[in-house]
Amino acid sequence: MNRDRAPRRRRADIEILEPAASLTAEEYALFAQIGQQRRVEPGEKLFRRGDLGTTMYVIAQGSVDLDFGDDLVAKRLGAREFFGELGLLIGDHARSADATVSSPGMLVELRQQEFETLVERDPRLLAHFLRRAIMRVVLNEQSLIGRLRRRNLDLQTALDTLRATTHRLTQTEELTRTDELTGLANRRGFHLHLQQRRRTDEQPGRGLLLIDCDRFKNINDDHGHLVGDRVLQGVANILRSAAGPDDIACRLGGDEFCLMIKGEHRDDVMRVAEFITTTAHALHEMQPSPPQIATLSVGACLVSPDTEWDDWYALADAALYRAKRLGGNRVEWQDDALAPA
Repeated sequence: MNRDRAPRRRRADIEILEPAASLTAEEYALFAQIGQQRRVEPGEKLFRRGDLGTTMYVIAQGSVDLDFGDDLVAKRLGAREFFGELGLLIGDHARSADATVSSPGMLVELRQQEFETLVERDPRLLAHFLRRAIMRVVLNEQSLIGRLRRRNLDLQTALDTLRATTHRLTQTEELTRTDELTGLANRRGFHLHLQQRRRTDEQPGRGLLLIDCDRFKNINDDHGHLVGDRVLQGVANILRSAAGPDDIACRLGGDEFCLMIKGEHRDDVMRVAEFITTTAHALHEMQPSPPQIATLSVGACLVSPDTEWDDWYALADAALYRAKRLGGNRVEWQDDALAPA
């Protein structure tokens, strides 16, 4: 007798480990006998996600679509398949999907009263169904968690790609604004800074310095362009050390630089200009070979917020030309009225 029972228990265990979405013929016959019959038409909404439900449904004829939302896979159920069992077992359970009739048919509805009748009628069959139904819920939840994890991983991957793309775009944009040799703003970056400052600057008092290397062509001719590049980088380092947090240093091109500084008075601007020429002269006097720096000529002026860049440049350039003509290694000042050349 014990030998006869053992195989049957193993077969029962196998059935439990393979939960089905549909009722067995025996289960369906019992549920259809006790449940309430309901005819349904396509498009009829049985419940919506989030609704509190207490009813389980079995499809006798037709089909029902379950839409779980959030980009999760929808399901279409057919004859003998059941859904909404948690509403019956838990009571006032929030539905996890929208249930919509997709083809004309017949449903069997089971509420608490019918469930109690099932318990009295065939507890063994009902227990077997419940074990399988609970197992199905667990597997569905595990599958849902897996899909959500995969979706979150895909989302994280997309976000990482977006961040990387944004970083590359930022770097590219930065390169279009920055002089590659010196790391200072290039002409385009300088003008973009100016536009921003003119929109936001509450204290528009500014001074402009145009800086030019003395006899830079001789450095390139005598020592080569690599040495010339190091000299330009040395000038950029001096401008960085002279610039305040609100100042803009720029390489305009070749050996011509400019520095826009905050300053409402001539003395404020000249103090910075003198620091630049004095520092360059002191480094140049060390006479390293090959040279690391050149002496500098500087043209300085105050910037009027009522005028444009071309006006400022003309003032500073006139002073720079005068400094170069006088031998370089000096600062010249230009007031608003251009002095005759």
